[in-house]
Amino acid sequence: MTVQGIGRLARAGLALALGMVLAGCFRQQVAPLKKFEPEVFNAAANFSRHYETTPAQACEAARRVLLGQGYVISAATEAEVTGRKFYQPQAESHVALELRVVCALQAGDAAVVYAAAIQDIYSLRKGKESASLGVGGLGSLSLPLDGGSDGMVKTGTQTVTEARFYRSFFDLLDEQLAQ
Repeated sequence: MTVQGIGRLARAGLALALGMVLAGCFRQQVAPLKKFEPEVFNAAANFSRHYETTPAQACEAARRVLLGQGYVISAATEAEVTGRKFYQPQAESHVALELRVVCALQAGDAAVVYAAAIQDIYSLRKGKESASLGVGGLGSLSLPLDGGSDGMVKTGTQTVTEARFYRSFFDLLDEQLAQ
């Protein structure tokens, strides 16, 4: 085999090794999002309930329910309450759940309470550092090194649609308003 043939073989081997290393670096794990569900508007929505109370009393009861369940209240008025709760389901993922409650006046002194929850999903991303190596006649090669910096990156947002979640919130709100 000639010197040129050996040089080409060495470059091909380096390119293959670099490709395998880079393929391993870009493999990511993302928390799965629920499949998109087309909107269907109907009167049997899970996101609202009617109460024989004022909107201010309903929102105060909602604030107390959220506080009792470990939510951090970020906004509270007579017409709206927003709370956040944080979870870490896996070592490399984080979920922030925000529940927004709006209390509106209905006919008379009745209130309608709307609730919508949104979850933001964050995943750990490792920033890689690299080093370059120049070899005369063959060119230069840049390889990633272990280490680098870690950071949480937002990988998804979705509205919580599970009826059980809202049912449990409204059940606690019923109890709070009855007191």
